[in-house]
Amino acid sequence: MRVQELMTTRALSIGPEASLKEVARIFVENGITGLPVCDARNNVVGVVSAGDILYKEHDPLDDAGRRRLRWPRGRDAAAIKSKALVVREAMTSPPVTISPWSSASEAARLMTEHGVNRLPVVKGDTLVGIVTRSDLVRAFIRSDEEIRRELREEVLEQTMWLDRDSVQVDVKRGVVSLAGTLQTRSNVTLLEGLAARIPGVVSVKSDLGWNLDDLSRAERHAAGRSVL
Repeated sequence: MRVQELMTTRALSIGPEASLKEVARIFVENGITGLPVCDARNNVVGVVSAGDILYKEHDPLDDAGRRRLRWPRGRDAAAIKSKALVVREAMTSPPVTISPWSSASEAARLMTEHGVNRLPVVKGDTLVGIVTRSDLVRAFIRSDEEIRRELREEVLEQTMWLDRDSVQVDVKRGVVSLAGTLQTRSNVTLLEGLAARIPGVVSVKSDLGWNLDDLSRAERHAAGRSVL
């Protein structure tokens, strides 16, 4: 499943010179907690979140007069954001973005690694939509038939260039069962990994075999090189 199938295309955005009061109003009126920041060409230059605005509502100094938070390079994040008047002074930049053709699993990885709840979707640098954690959660409740179709058509045929009927695919309550024989062990490993990353898949049970154990040959070759 691709991001373009999950994203909201009518994504709200805000300009870098907008006031934080305006940002807060948009958050409240639309029930959201973050916005892409776009320049005059609709290119994404940052992201502003409710967390950025909260810096305006607490003292960046502790009781002893020390700064509460610091960037790894020594810049005082709390002081900078607490003094911000417009979006460009409070936003996070450069933004973490994703393309509409990326997989849902890639979106989940980026959100997890960067600790963000949403990703602006871009073509080049131009905003075309937004995908959120809620979108990914909704994808997880897909039907067994949808999962089976994606596995056979998009994974087996389009990604691995295999006959969709070369592998027996069964899906029950999100548990994928695979059976059959592929040409190489590396193809079996690849298929198992791709199946596990399909949105809605709970686990993968594999009874796949192979004709050629190319991984063992590669491992032996690598071991021989390391001895030399």
